[in-house]
Amino acid sequence: MARAKAQQTDSTVETPDVLIVGTGFAGLGMAVKLLDAGHRDFVVLEKADGVGGTWRENTYPGCACDVASVMYSYSFAPNRDWSRMYAEQPEILDYIKQVVKERELEPYLRFGAEAVSYEFDEAADRWHVVTRSGQEYRPRVVVLAHGALHQPHVPELPGMGGFKGELFHSARWDDSVDLRGKRVAVIGTGSSAVQFIPKIAGVASHVDVFQRNAHWVLPKADRPLKQLERRLFKAAPFVQRLYRLTAYWTHELPVLAFLNPRWVGILEFAARRTLAKQVPDPELRAKLTPSYRIGCKRILLTNDYFPALQRPDVSLTTSGIEEFTEDGIRTKDGEFHPADVVILATGFSTDNRCATEHIVGRDGLTIQEAWRDGMTAHLGTTVAGFPNLFMLMGPNSGGGAQSILFVIEAQLHYIVECLKLMRRRRSTRLEVRDEVQRRFNDTLHGKLAGSVWNSGGCHSWFLDHRGVNRQSWPGTGSSYWLATRKPDPAAFRFGGSGVARSEDRPVARSARTDEGTRLQ
Repeated sequence: MARAKAQQTDSTVETPDVLIVGTGFAGLGMAVKLLDAGHRDFVVLEKADGVGGTWRENTYPGCACDVASVMYSYSFAPNRDWSRMYAEQPEILDYIKQVVKERELEPYLRFGAEAVSYEFDEAADRWHVVTRSGQEYRPRVVVLAHGALHQPHVPELPGMGGFKGELFHSARWDDSVDLRGKRVAVIGTGSSAVQFIPKIAGVASHVDVFQRNAHWVLPKADRPLKQLERRLFKAAPFVQRLYRLTAYWTHELPVLAFLNPRWVGILEFAARRTLAKQVPDPELRAKLTPSYRIGCKRILLTNDYFPALQRPDVSLTTSGIEEFTEDGIRTKDGEFHPADVVILATGFSTDNRCATEHIVGRDGLTIQEAWRDGMTAHLGTTVAGFPNLFMLMGPNSGGGAQSILFVIEAQLHYIVECLKLMRRRRSTRLEVRDEVQRRFNDTLHGKLAGSVWNSGGCHSWFLDHRGVNRQSWPGTGSSYWLATRKPDPAAFRFGGSGVARSEDRPVARSARTDEGTRLQ
């Protein structure tokens, strides 16, 4: 088994070539791709005590993926044993653990290691990373893979601190709270809420659902995979590849409509038809009909949410929340809704995912200063002013409707190619040029201007507090894949005593040791 043996300068400082932060799909995928490229000198930090990222953290009832299982898995590690077309949280987490085991990643993982400080040492062209426990690392390269949706958004609602009942966010589900016989208030109707509301309806004595905006809903083509299908996946892997290809284009084609809103009519027709079939009551149907174009917010895939809202023990409230009291919620229409438990299904903080992080780059530039006007990056992976720092799922690399794993794999390839570029040029520093990043973002936001995400008539989590889209890629997944095939050397500044002065100058290949290839 290959084992990480990062060089140590003393008993408390490790100096790996690459330090990865996070053990979700992105961080573990980066580890696999480094091993595939011959890198052995890296570590992966994880603040929790196990792998899985969002699929470790989110354990609410009904938690599942809204991307088909065959597409929500690594292309380089297909799972032949998916039980459903759309896998649920426990099965996805088991798959992640399976990849860790099969790819022998355990020796590289450091659990209980929350990185709290990153500072770039310009003299050494290395990062100085410190964990909450005081452990120090001095890697050449840092890859941030801690995810875009990992900080639950908790709204500041009047009187919420005085509520005497149980209150928690759906992303921090409290299994110790018994909902049986309780009056439960659910604030929010996004992708998590539509999964757990049908599960708690009938368990709680009553569920009050507080909706700020209606969402477009389409049926979820979920079903158990037949034994024959699973046997074919193993005996004839091309069958699973065909399923994956079908899922890919199912997610890819809607993006073309989102980029040209006049084409979204077909999707809206399907969503309105779903609503009409499942909700016969015209008054309730009106409350559940969005006022914006489909695609402006995330489309919800569900078969049981609308039926759950029509149960006698479930109520939908569309009036805004006026205040919390000790024992419930009062809405702006004057109605009082008693509650024993409040569940916040209010999504995640996405405006600036590094707003509270201590990341200091070249010339003392902090990430807060660099992003004072909003998050920007080049291809969602590199940020001007922060040499040797890569991001996974960075600004404006969201896949629209495409599986985020497809986007992540494109980024993994791009980062590995950047590391190869550094080696070929015998460079110890790589940084995207300011002007390149600026031109890239000017073009990117110009393309987004006419998209449904920007002009669809809603304010979604794609937009920051200034109304600027900091999440979406202005194209298909295929176009992002093409853009990340090969890094352009002219886009970067290189540093280090051994940097080749000519693009075409031949350089000696880096020596390989039993620990793999190291950067200079």
